[in-house]
This record gives sequence, structure tokens and C-alpha cells, in this order.
Amino acid sequence: MLRLSCSRSPKALALLIVLTHGLSVSATPKTHILAFGKWTTVQWNLDSAASSESEKTLPLKVRPLLIDAHVKEFTFGFPHDVTDRLFVVRRAFRVNDSLPQESAYPPHWRWQRGGWLLIDRVTGHISPINLPQFDAIYSAASWYRDYVAYCGVSDDGRKIFAVVAQITYRKPVLKKLLEGASNELKDAAADSACSIPTWQRNPSRVSFELSGAPKQTFAIRGHAVDVLPEDEEDQEAAK
Repeated sequence: MLRLSCSRSPKALALLIVLTHGLSVSATPKTHILAFGKWTTVQWNLDSAASSESEKTLPLKVRPLLIDAHVKEFTFGFPHDVTDRLFVVRRAFRVNDSLPQESAYPPHWRWQRGGWLLIDRVTGHISPINLPQFDAIYSAASWYRDYVAYCGVSDDGRKIFAVVAQITYRKPVLKKLLEGASNELKDAAADSACSIPTWQRNPSRVSFELSGAPKQTFAIRGHAVDVLPEDEEDQEAAK
């Protein structure tokens, strides 16, 4: 411990004040300013690994995420507040699509849709969220609290799963193969793996619905999931 006699050394007193002030300043966390910039419409390519000669492009409205007036990411869609401190938002990014034999400048940039980001308003920290089987083209997500429900797609695009994930939990809370799903999503429209899942509260439950297949509803209890029979769904709907 540093002990200084203030009565004998005025300079020591001044030094002590400076040191104490410096420690108090360093212990105060820096406050960051988060904001979204203006919307801009770009064209994004529907074929992530363009296998056809004709590219399918769609308009996509993006805007930058700024932290302390610096662009950190580009995003699309609207954010979801998980808590008063944390929120999530979808990422958009550009890929250099130039071929080796083409001129290196200017690069041939192509916009793509990415996954979800978790942002801390206090620290300004941005981290990607790992969502199992989430497809950036065909999966449409629906958030409730810190849960997200979506239709996941297998690597070959032939299987579709009902998936519920939780931000703080690595493994999915729910992953169930949906019967009656399309066996080919290659030429399908964006966000078309299934309809956007719908949530209900008290108790928490989520419903998945495929075209031509019966709706499936699951009750979410922490990290556990119960399949609700159709008659119980009808009783809840009638209330």
C-alpha cells in the first residue's frame, strides 16, 4: 500500500490525487454509441453457389450498423430486442465474385445474406450466433425472448427440420424432421422452406406449418419440448 505524508510533501499529495483520478477513470467502462445508417437497396444473388447460367437476383434493403460512428457491419431486416441490453439482427455482406482471369480492380462484388448477429449495446461487442441447419436463403426466423424458431435445411436441401434454438444454449432445443416437406429447394423462392413459425405465450409454444401438411405445435419449457396433440391445439385456439 502507498502511504504518503501529505503534511510534509505537497507534491506527494498532488501525485496521489492524479493517481487516484487515473484509477477511477480507468475503472469506468467506456460508453459506446450504436446506431443504424440509412437504408440502401442492393441486388443479392439467390444462388449462393450459382449452378445455373442465369443468375437470380432480388432487391435487398440493407443499412450499416455503426458503433461510435464507424461502420462495423451491414444488416437487413429489423432487429429483435432480447433484453434491454442485447439485440439480434441479420447480417448482409459482400463477396468478391471476380474470376482469376478477370481484372483484379475493381472487384466484382456480390451481395449475400448472412446469419444472425448478437450485439451488446453497452460494450459494443458483436458476435455471430450459430444456428444449426439455418439456411441463409431459405430459412425465415421468428424470435420470441431469447428463442428463435425456423425451418432448418439439410446440406443437400432435401430435408426440412423444425428447429428452435436458444441463444445461451449450444444444442437446439428442438430439431424435428417435418414430413411432407419439399424434396428440392434449389429453384424455390427465398424464405420458402416453410411459413414463418408463429409463437404464443402462457405457456410458450411455437407452430410450424408446411404447404399441404398439417400444422405442428410444440410447447417450449426451458430446454425441453413437448409435442402438442391436435385436439389440445384446437382447445387452445378456442379459448
